[in-house]
This record gives sequence, structure tokens and C-alpha cells, in this order.
Amino acid sequence: MKRGLQLAVIEDDPGLRELLHEELESEGFVVHPFECVEDFQAQRTQLAISLVISDIRLPGQSGLELLQQLQQEPQPLPFILITAFGTVDQAVQALQQGADDFITKPLDLEHLLVSVKRVLEYHQLRSEVEHYRRARASEQRGPGGILGASRVMRQLFQDIEQIAPGDGSVLVLGESGTGKELVARALHKGSQRAEQPFIAVNCAGIPAELMESEFFGHSAGAFTGAQKARAGLLQEANGGTLLLDEMGEMPLALQAKLLRVLQEGTMRPVGSDREVQVDVRIIAATHQNLEAKVTAGEFREDLFYRLETFAIQVPPLRQRGDDVMLLADYFLAQLQAQQEKPIEGFSADAVATLTSYRFPGNVRELQNAIERAYTFCSEGAIKPEHLPARMQDSHQQDVEQLVPRNGDWPSLQAVQEDYVRQVLAHTNGNKQQAAKILGVTRRTLYRWLDSLEPASRND
Repeated sequence: MKRGLQLAVIEDDPGLRELLHEELESEGFVVHPFECVEDFQAQRTQLAISLVISDIRLPGQSGLELLQQLQQEPQPLPFILITAFGTVDQAVQALQQGADDFITKPLDLEHLLVSVKRVLEYHQLRSEVEHYRRARASEQRGPGGILGASRVMRQLFQDIEQIAPGDGSVLVLGESGTGKELVARALHKGSQRAEQPFIAVNCAGIPAELMESEFFGHSAGAFTGAQKARAGLLQEANGGTLLLDEMGEMPLALQAKLLRVLQEGTMRPVGSDREVQVDVRIIAATHQNLEAKVTAGEFREDLFYRLETFAIQVPPLRQRGDDVMLLADYFLAQLQAQQEKPIEGFSADAVATLTSYRFPGNVRELQNAIERAYTFCSEGAIKPEHLPARMQDSHQQDVEQLVPRNGDWPSLQAVQEDYVRQVLAHTNGNKQQAAKILGVTRRTLYRWLDSLEPASRND
């Protein structure tokens, strides 16, 4: 803990205020004494306060009211309350509202000093942990801030970095919920068009009869209700990037007109008799098999090959290994920033449940699951019962598969060894993650591995 940290002491009793001033300064702190909250607030912005020590009952605003105000800030100041009217109810209320400690009068100065040092050391450690987490997260981000550290994501990042600077159309393939729009935004951000518009449109959300007008615009009087000329999405994205999500839903007739835009750089609004020049990069995204749709006559072959020149495959979450918990921790931190709760990460059982689940809904499903768990968990670690029932059931079925159906029961050691092998295979040999899933220390895991056959150690 650094000497010279600045403390604010808010106490209306001048004798006690002076005593606290002297005692805390003798311990190397810089102390700013105040008689009331209003005086503190008037000077606060000019000071670098690291901790507030405040009486509850004060002239004007109370210490509890100040605590409540500070807790609304993005980084609340550490706070210790003191009072001559201490009760259990007041202590519980103060701690629930964010106080770090609650001390009653007459003050035990030694106790107070211990509390001050403990609170400061705790917040310093917490700050260092948050700094480490942010630094680690930044190392695990790819183009456009996409989070991922697995081998398949590193390949994706490499593909984005190679394709982004060009100007050709791109086809982004991947299951629903994998983050195809994030990839499209990363491509735009890494291109020469980064300062120009990025427009995303879901083709499946536009009625077929309105799609041509939406994309190409229309002239006044082009159809009933078209009282004014209107620019389409292609013109709105001029100079920038247009993401066509769910490209497989685009009608064949419109595909032909889009191909002309890609080849000639011109388009004709509905009802107009003149061509309009457009300069736009097209990124098409879909979860469908466009090659199969070409074979079925549902997608133009020439447009498919035009788009497929630069194709990017976004991997499903089930292929991303440790990224599951990397993302889970990130979503949990986001929720904590919005509404802080006394939640301490995930239990070993919750980690096992999450990492064994297949996630058909991919990252979007994981994010929704963490939001649900955060809502239903009041304190401590998130447990399997806080996760969606389908995830709990899936993990239970995985466990039940270990039970033999032919009466030939294996030994407990054989079951354990088989399960350890499966977990190591799932984590691609990452022993730290495997130990976390198994709920044991790495030392215990290494001891188990020593008992396995050499070929099975996955070293």
C-alpha cells in the first residue's frame, strides 16, 4: 500500500475530527478533515481521495446519503462509516449499500487503522485484478475487438486482416449466433472505407415485394404511394459498406440486379429511366448452404462465384474450446458493470456444464444464458441451477452416459481416467482449463496424469 494516499474524514465533532486527523497522518496518510458532507462535496473535485471515513449523523446530509450517492458513480470510492448509534440493522443497511466497513463509537483507533489499511489494500488489489483482466482481454481480441483466443479464431482474425484492406465483395458464412455481423464490421473497420457509412440489413426481414425499392430506391410516382423520390440502401451506403445479412433470402430477380451493381458500379432506381453510379462494398452473410441453393436453382451461380472469391467461415462456439469461458467471463463482467452484485464468477460445476454443452445457438445463446444466470444468482458463484434447464439436462445426460447398460461395470478409477481423458481432449490439452472443469488443483490433475498410461497423458 502506497504512503501519502489521501483520505477524507467527515466528522462534526471537532475533537474526534482532530484526533482522527492526527492518528491517520501519523500512519503516513494525507488527511482532509470536513465538518459536513457539503464541505466535502465542494472540494472533492480538487482532491485525489482514495478513501472516505464518515460519521452517519451529520449536520445536513447524512453519511448514508453520501454513501448512496457515491455508489451511483462508475468507480465508487472506498467508504468506512462510523457512528455512536450503531445497531445491527444500521450495519447491515450500510454494508448492503456498499460500505466497506462499519465501526461504532467509542472508536478503537487500532481497530480503525487496521480497517483503513485492509480496505485500501483490498481496493488496490481489486484495481490491479481489473487492470490485468482488461489487459488480458485486449490480448485476446482480434480485428474489430472480436474476443477469442482459440486456434480457429486466430485463423479467422488472420483471414479478416488479409481481406479487409481490399475492396472486393466478401461472403461471410456461419451458423446463426456466431457473430457474422461482428466480422462484417471488422472488415469495414480495417478497410479504406472505415470513415464512411456501414449499413446492415437483414434480407429475411424485408417483404419480397418491397425489397427492390429498399435496395435501389425509387423515383416519385414509381408506384402507388411513392409521392417522393427515395434513395435506397445502396445509395445510403455509397462510399462505404453494405452488409446483406441472410443473403440467401434475396429473390433471384433482385440477385441479377445486384450482380450488375457489383460488375458495373451502376444501378437504376425503381421507376427511373437513368443509371446512378454507386461505390459500395458488398458483404453478404448467411447461415445457409448457398452452393446447395445454386444446385437447387434458388441462387444465381454467377453471383455465388462473384461473392465466394473472398469467403470467410465463422466457427461455431462448440469448436472454440476455452473461448466459452473467456466469453462467459466477459459477459459476466459486462453485467457487473451495469448492475454490481456480490457474484464471484462460476462454480466448477457451472464451468463443467457450460464447457460440455454444444451451444446450437452459439455466442448469442451463451450471452443469454449468462444474463439469465446473473439474474437468478444473488451472491457467491454462479451454479448450474442458475443456467437454463436445457444446459443442466445436457450435462446430466453426458454424466449418465458413463453408466453401462450391459451390466459390465468399470472400476471407479477407470471411469475417472476416461473422464479425465475426455476433459483433456475437450480442452485441447489445456491442463489449467481441464483442472477448472474437474474442480481440482493442477497439482491434483498432474498426480492423476502420472497414473495414466503414457500414451494417454495428452502431454
